[in-house]
Amino acid sequence: VELNTITCSAAVNACEKGRQWDQALGLLLAMASAQVELNTITYNTAVSACETGGEWDQALRLLAEMAFNQVELNTITCNAAVSACEKGCQWGHALR
Repeated sequence: VELNTITCSAAVNACEKGRQWDQALGLLLAMASAQVELNTITYNTAVSACETGGEWDQALRLLAEMAFNQVELNTITCNAAVSACEKGCQWGHALR
C-alpha cells in the first residue's frame, strides 16, 4: 500500500472509529516524518478522534498546529474542537 494522504487519512479514520485517539495522533506524526501531506480532512478526522476520546487539549493542539502549518480550518474542524471542549467541561477554551 502506497503511503500517501489518502491511505493515511483512511488509517486515521479507522483509529477514530476504534476510539484510538492516541494511535491517530501517532499516525499524524508518522505522516509528518514521511513528508506526507496532512490536509484538512486528515486533521478533521484526528480532531474528531480526540473529541471521541475526551482529549480536548489534544484537539486544541491540533487546531494550533493546523494554523501554524497553514492548513485550512473548516466548520467540521471547529465543531469537533468545540464538542471536545464541551465534553471536557472546558467551555472557556471553546469560546476562544
